[in-house]
Amino acid sequence: MLATTAERIALQTTYPFTIARETVHEIENVVVRIADAEGREGVGGAAPSRRYGETVDTVMAVLPELLDVVTSVGDPNALQRIERGMHAVVRGHAAAKMAISAALHDLRAQQAGLPLYRFWGLDATAALTSSFTIGIDSTERMIEKTQEAVAAGYPTLKIKLGTARDREIIDAVRTHAPDATLRVDANEAWTPREAVAMIEVLADYDVEFVEQPLPAEHHEALKFVYDRSVLPIALDESCVTLSDIPRIADRADIANLKLMKCATLQEAHRMVHTARAHGLEVMLGCMIESNASIAPAAHLTPLLDYCDLDGSLLLSDDPFAGVPMPAGRIALDEVAPPGSGAQLR
Repeated sequence: MLATTAERIALQTTYPFTIARETVHEIENVVVRIADAEGREGVGGAAPSRRYGETVDTVMAVLPELLDVVTSVGDPNALQRIERGMHAVVRGHAAAKMAISAALHDLRAQQAGLPLYRFWGLDATAALTSSFTIGIDSTERMIEKTQEAVAAGYPTLKIKLGTARDREIIDAVRTHAPDATLRVDANEAWTPREAVAMIEVLADYDVEFVEQPLPAEHHEALKFVYDRSVLPIALDESCVTLSDIPRIADRADIANLKLMKCATLQEAHRMVHTARAHGLEVMLGCMIESNASIAPAAHLTPLLDYCDLDGSLLLSDDPFAGVPMPAGRIALDEVAPPGSGAQLR
């Protein structure tokens, strides 16, 4: 027998967080708990995004049907059956499904007495260091954020661009983070010509790669930019489901996956391996989200080339602890309890 619950949680960001299309000060996530008869409880989180057609309200609306599948199956090890059952009763709604998948995997690993990465047979020494995001703000404020991140020891910074001040911003950040690895995310803000020109500028600042320079629906224009880019291109908004991976393989170097797009952790594994089969490197990103969902994502990092899992690091009040991330380092070897490590503080 399995018992399930779901609740909304409100989360405050340390600073207003701005990307090219929006600013957030407070967000809501949903936390799902699945408990077995021995009292072990798996935890998973949903961080829905309107960009992908989900909100906290839609998550809460579909969870009863999805959780009915879990309780009717009654076995947390029957992941294939539960995944198939969830897809049969509700189409889409990936974030809602991921909260359940994460909770089930947490519970299964607890039942096995293993941290999740070991349950999957992965190598903690192959885990990565997450980038830390500098959101769009006044140039002066972005300098302050950069200085704070450098002082905190973050070696890799992800800079949000998509403004009329992009050149000024990247110059200021590089000046105040001369030794950091810099990545840039335009969140679909540029035109093709702007992207090609801006990427040439970014190369002069030793940027590692550029993420989502154009709107996802501009599929052919992305090929135009990719063919002319002097830097590697990562695609996020263009890479939502498994079927998108073959479509981006000739116009990207890096597939940026997110658990909130994958729907289940099984699908996340499938997407990683599909991307590799198409010659792509793989990055795992996140929304602004609690450790209820960042923790299971961290356990996937031995399979990846890059990660941007700072969603909980951008919060002032995450009620959940997760995988330790000193200066962004995914410290899987320090996960003490079995499971994902997502626990109430």
